[in-house]
Formats: sequence, C-alpha cells, structure tokens
Amino acid sequence: MPATRRLVLLVSAAAMGRAAAQDQPQDPGHAHGAPPPGEGQAATPRARLPAPPDAYCYIGWPQDRQVISGTRFKVWFGTRNFGVAPAGVTTRNTGHHHLLVDVDLPAMDKPIPNDRNHLHFGLGQTETMLDLPPGTHTLQLLMGDADHVPHDPPVMSKRITITVRPGRPQAMAAGSQ
Repeated sequence: MPATRRLVLLVSAAAMGRAAAQDQPQDPGHAHGAPPPGEGQAATPRARLPAPPDAYCYIGWPQDRQVISGTRFKVWFGTRNFGVAPAGVTTRNTGHHHLLVDVDLPAMDKPIPNDRNHLHFGLGQTETMLDLPPGTHTLQLLMGDADHVPHDPPVMSKRITITVRPGRPQAMAAGSQ
C-alpha cells in the first residue's frame, strides 16, 4: 500500500499578502500563481539560467542520519551565494526551493515535476512541516528558476538520509525553530 504524505506549508504574512494580491487560489502542492510544470509549458528542453559555481542550498534540519521520533516534523532549508525569489520572478542568481523526497534528481533541462515526491516552494518558503511514514527516507533540495527549471550548474543540497520512528515528536535544537 503506498504511503501517504501530507505537506503543510508555513507561509509568512508577506508571502500570503503577495498571493492574495495576485488573487490566486493557494494549492499546497504548488504554492504560487504560475501554472504547474507541464501546463502551458513546452515539453522540449530549454537553455538553463546560469548560477554562480559556488552557490548551493542546504537542509538545516533534520541532519543526515538523524533519527526522528514522530512522523510529523519541521524541515528548514536555506541557500549560500544564491537568493530566493518566488516562482514566476526572474532575477539573476535567484530561484526557489524544491524538496525531493525519496527520489533521484530529475532531468536538469526540464521543469522539476510537481508531485508527492517533488515538493515546490514557489512563494519562496524556507521551511515546511512534513508527515512521513515510519522508515528510512531521503531528502534533497534543488533550486529552480522562475519556471521550475534547475540552474546551470544546478544549485542543490547534498542528499540526506533520515529515519522516522513512530512516537511523540522530539524537541528540535535551539535556533532551528
């Protein structure tokens, strides 16, 4: 039986204001007003936007090989030498996060898929709450441009492995809240 994943997005008041100003419905799986990948976009590869060679993103919590008590937990992430901008906004050296859960990297010359394993943070979010079933899982971040296409070179985090155990959620380290 496939595992069920629930995504809860934590959105700042400013981001909600932008979304309301755009008068677009909010879909937690694709949180912005641009069409999801595949809708209204060409299926053919296109030139990727450049990124600084020293740019990367990271998962601040949880950490690699962490054992998490409780199936609902916060994930927070950030970037270095690279900015965050909402989907649909084209600004040099910026993009938005995509969290890859239990999947390999997608094609680098096409929009990142939008499904249960490729979570989009198109409002520029840098944290979320995940619900994952007990077991071992992998997480990796990949930045996408205004149209969800990875940059060249790709701006991504290392792939981490976590173990989720049933039980009460554990307290997070200071500074990660």
